Amino acid sequence: MKFPTPHTLEQISKIIDCQFLGDANFQVLGMNEIHVVEAGDIVFVDHPKYYDKALESAATIVLINKEVACPEGKALLISDDPFRDFNKLTQHFKPFVPSISAISTSAKIGKNTIIQPNSFIGNNVVIGDNCTIHSNVSIYDDTVIGNHVTIHAGTVLGASAFYYKNRPEGFDQLKSSGRVVIKDHVDIGALCTIDKGVTADTTIGEGSKLDNQIQVGHDTVIGKKCLIASQVGIAGCVIIEDEVTIWGQVGITSGITIGKKAVISAQSGVSKSLEGGKSYFGTPADDFRSKYKEIASIRMIPEILEKLKIK
Repeated sequence: MKFPTPHTLEQISKIIDCQFLGDANFQVLGMNEIHVVEAGDIVFVDHPKYYDKALESAATIVLINKEVACPEGKALLISDDPFRDFNKLTQHFKPFVPSISAISTSAKIGKNTIIQPNSFIGNNVVIGDNCTIHSNVSIYDDTVIGNHVTIHAGTVLGASAFYYKNRPEGFDQLKSSGRVVIKDHVDIGALCTIDKGVTADTTIGEGSKLDNQIQVGHDTVIGKKCLIASQVGIAGCVIIEDEVTIWGQVGITSGITIGKKAVISAQSGVSKSLEGGKSYFGTPADDFRSKYKEIASIRMIPEILEKLKIK
């Protein structure tokens, strides 16, 4: 997320009431998660395991819970609770604004687009030309939808990321300030849920088709011309490259990449990145050749045990 106007390091430190290391006038342009940070961004880190990754990232401002040596060309914000203060910044720069109508007056809706009764269109939503939004669709603030898009009944675009910190008093949610972006010629079935990014975009690529009852987690990027069947669950920060086919009830863990033109068979569990151009099935998912060899070997176990019996 980029701030509406650049801020100084000192200004940011006052918003969250913390100390800083670096030039008081050091320019701060926005805030992002580690996988999408750019120069001028704040990134937060609250565990020693990830200190080096954050300090060596593209982010030039690190919100951290320990005073460490400041890398050259960067600045530090020293906080006793970076997670809390990252939320404070989100609340400051991207506060929740309640809607006062079913279709916000700030929404921009293109030519020949049809919005069926009982749908909700939030603040600053952009919908292109020749789209059809069926009844009871909820499109949260800042969502961007291209041209020739169809969204079926009951689908929700832009709910918050499923991202929590476990505290002694309970789970604390990381506030989401990102968007959902739907490209041209996308079809989305009934009762799908596509969560917005924490600080960036969850994206569905041009020409992709989603069946009913599909969950897409925060910051996931789905490429062009993908086919995803019913009841697929995709966790956050997944990259699905172009022309991937995913059949029903597949579960995909967070932070992995599915290569171009991969095919994943129904009810598979994907726990690691998969190379493109191959077909996969099973839990954990593996390519057909390897999986069939594994199954054949397992089927031989009773025969081997029988031969090993002591008479």
